[in-house]
Amino acid sequence: MAEEETDDDDLGRYREKRDFSQSGEPRGDTRPDEGACTFVIQKHDASSLHYDVRIEVDGVLKSWAVPKGPSTDPREKRLAIETEDHPLDYADFEGVIPEGDYGGGTVLIWDRGTYRNITEKDDGLRPMAEALDKGHALIWLEGDKISGGYALQRIDADDGQWLLIKMDDDRADARRNPVSTEPASVATGRSLGDVADEEGDG
Repeated sequence: MAEEETDDDDLGRYREKRDFSQSGEPRGDTRPDEGACTFVIQKHDASSLHYDVRIEVDGVLKSWAVPKGPSTDPREKRLAIETEDHPLDYADFEGVIPEGDYGGGTVLIWDRGTYRNITEKDDGLRPMAEALDKGHALIWLEGDKISGGYALQRIDADDGQWLLIKMDDDRADARRNPVSTEPASVATGRSLGDVADEEGDG
C-alpha cells in the first residue's frame, strides 16, 4: 500500500464527524497502488438497518446508504441516499462504532469486489466522477454476492437522493434475494450479532 496522504478536502466531512480514538474507524491516511477499482457494501445496523454501497472514485469511496439493500431484480428501484466520501481503507472496516458516535452501531462487510465504469458517451467512456456529477452512472460489479450492471440515477440533488437499479443483463435474477438469504459477512462469515458480541468481548 502506498504511503500517500489523502486530500483533506475529499475526506473533510468524514473526519470532522468522527472521534477516531473511540470509533475504531480508519482515518484514511493511505491509498493503495493503482489497479482495479474497489467496491464494498457494508451492512450497517445503526439508528436503522441499512446497506452502505461504496465505490472507489479518484482516491475515495463515494458512498450511498441503501435502506433495503441492493436488488438482483431489474424491476426494483432501490432508494440510495448519498453520504460523505469515505477513505479507501474503510472497505476493510468491520466492527462496532460506539453508541453516541456518528453512525454508532455494528458494521459488517456484506459484499465486496471490484467494479468497472461502463458509462458511455459519444467518444468512449465518461469518467466516473463526471458521470456522478451529471447524475447518471453505470457500473459493472464483480462481487461475491452481487454482480453485473447497475445504474445509479440521481432523482433529487438537494436531498442527495438516487436510485440504485439492477440492469437487465445475464446476471439479473428476479428470484434471488441475497439481502435476506445471504446475511453474513463475506470477510469473516460473521453475523451482525457475532460482530457485536466479539467486539464487545474483545
